[in-house]
Parts: sequence; structure tokens; C-alpha cells
Amino acid sequence: MRTVILISLSALVALTHSQCRQAEKKNEVRILGIYGSPAPLWEKGHRLDSLSVNAVFLNWHSINDSMLLRTRSEGAKVFAEFPLLNGKGYVENHPEAWAVDDHGKMVEPATWFMGVCPTDTAFREYRTAELHSLLNRFDLDGIWLDYLHWHAQFEDPEPILPETCFCDRCITLFGKEMAVKVPPGDTPARASWILSSADSLWREWRCRVIAGWVKEMRGIVKGHDPGMLLGIYHCPWNDDEFDGAQRRILGLDYDMLRGVTDVFSPMVYHARMGRTPQWVGENTAWLCDRLGIKEGEYPRVWTIVQAYDEPYTVTPEEFSQVLHLGTAGCSSGVMMFTSRAVAQNDDKIATMRKVYGSMKQNGR
Repeated sequence: MRTVILISLSALVALTHSQCRQAEKKNEVRILGIYGSPAPLWEKGHRLDSLSVNAVFLNWHSINDSMLLRTRSEGAKVFAEFPLLNGKGYVENHPEAWAVDDHGKMVEPATWFMGVCPTDTAFREYRTAELHSLLNRFDLDGIWLDYLHWHAQFEDPEPILPETCFCDRCITLFGKEMAVKVPPGDTPARASWILSSADSLWREWRCRVIAGWVKEMRGIVKGHDPGMLLGIYHCPWNDDEFDGAQRRILGLDYDMLRGVTDVFSPMVYHARMGRTPQWVGENTAWLCDRLGIKEGEYPRVWTIVQAYDEPYTVTPEEFSQVLHLGTAGCSSGVMMFTSRAVAQNDDKIATMRKVYGSMKQNGR
């Protein structure tokens, strides 16, 4: 008797894609991406390959089987954005996970972002379970961690940069892991002592917490599929801006993150952050130098630039400029935020097609 083994179409596609992904490592191409669902572009009658788009980055809740299959059929990779430390919708029901400032108060939500205390064990288990579920549900090319910082908001000219988190759990862990004996007292008194007497160790510990999150998520991703990439969307400031707030407040240490990250994606939203288009190229080149990356080496740098019209209209000419500048230095990829913003403007669609087409043809 002969046994017939049936393989579903989706399983076959996943198997073939995994094999192709391994082979592509030897012959990588520049990433020409969009952030957001391809649907707005499809609704306008465009195909991704006709626009020279070869990568789609989008919120993990927006992924479904039909979108995934069509995207792949048009020659594009799919990367899921995963909102790592965004506590909105969680902290409201779990006040023990709410970050505490140096005055002993629960932090105020930022303009549009609500962080979470990164040391809350239950929240970590919650996010870890979500990541496992996502990886088991879809065959993806990579996971991009977003909201990777202690509670703050950096995408504005005047950022929101509170001192956090001084909950009892954080202070206890800090003392234990950094061998620091924090004197007893109320929260403001303990926070004041830490910031005046153990500030450098406090900043170091906070960076270790963030890097620890990345390391754990990387282990999950690579354990699922060693060929998948782990990227991070991150604040694009250099080491000195806002009195070193990248490391001091956000908890992002490039030296720690370099060893656990496949791709750095600085969020160089020039208009939103009150910068010039030229800053996109300057910042990208700076990051390459800071990380000590040479073209063709890991970790990679794939920038994400602004296409949407806020706080002013980003013209097609300016959009073209930042797309080009996003490939400065060692950058081997660029994407734009958002697909819908481009789809709403035919001139921006034409701009993206022209720029990406030229980059694809010239390999740059």
C-alpha cells in the first residue's frame, strides 16, 4: 500500500520561501521598502514589483494570509513591526506595570505614546507569548522591534523625556544587579539619591534592561528560524543630542545593541522632528560610523524616512531627496512611512517608482 503525503499550499510556500531566504544571504540586494499595508497601492492598481518595491514592513496586526501570499507573489519580503514596550491598552488594566517618575508619580501619557515599566515580569510574559503566536501564525522574513525605550517620546522637536522608572521593583533590581545599596526612604528620596550618587550605574543598568529585551526577543526569533532577521526601529539622535538622552533617558546603548541586532532602522522623520532633509543623510552616515559598519557587513542599516505630510506638506521633490539620503554611508536599505501617504498622492507614487527603479538598476 502506498502512503500519500499531502502538503498544503501554504506549507509548501513557507518551505520554499525558507529555502530561498537561506540562498539569498549569499546574494543580498538593497532593500527598497514601504511601511504600511500594500493595500492602498493595490487599490490604485499598482503592483509592488512595478514600483520596484521589494520589502513590506507593517504592524503585525495588519498581516493576513492573503496579503502575505500576494506580497510574495509580487517579489517582496514581509517584515512585521512588533510594538515591544508600548504599554497602551495594558497598563490601564495592570497598574503595577505603570512607570513611575522621580517624584514617585505614575508618568503621564505622552502625546500619543504610553510606555510601560520594562521590568514588569507579567508584561514581559505577555509580549513574549504574542511574539511566539505571531511567529507560529505566519512565515515572515523578520521582526522589527518598535517602541524600544523607556517611557518617553522623541519624534517631536521638543521631546518628552521623563526620568523613569522608580517603582519599587526597578529600584530593588537595580540595587541587586549593580551591587548598589540604595538608602531607605520614600520614592522621591530614593530617586534623588540614585540620580546624585549612582547616576552612571543607573544609566548603565537601564541600558542593560533594554538590551536584555532585545537579546531575549532575538533568541525567540532565531530559535524559530535562524534565517529570520531581527531589526529595531529606534530614535535617530546622536550621542550628544538633548544632553545624551539617547542613552541617558531612552536607555539605548549602541555598543550593547550592536551585538544583538541584525538591522538598525533609524526613524529619520525630518519634518516631524524639525530637521532639514540633509539631516537624513548626515544622521545615516553618522550612525554607520558610530556602529563601525562597513558596507556589506552585519549589522545592517536600513533607514525609514518620512513621506507623510506633518507638520507641513512633504513635496514629491523633498520625498525624493530623503529617499536618496536614506542610503548614505553604509545603508543598504530604505523604506518610507507610510504606504498610505504615498498612495494618496500620484506624484509621490511616481517619485517612489523613479527613485526605487533607479536604485534597483544601479544597485544603489
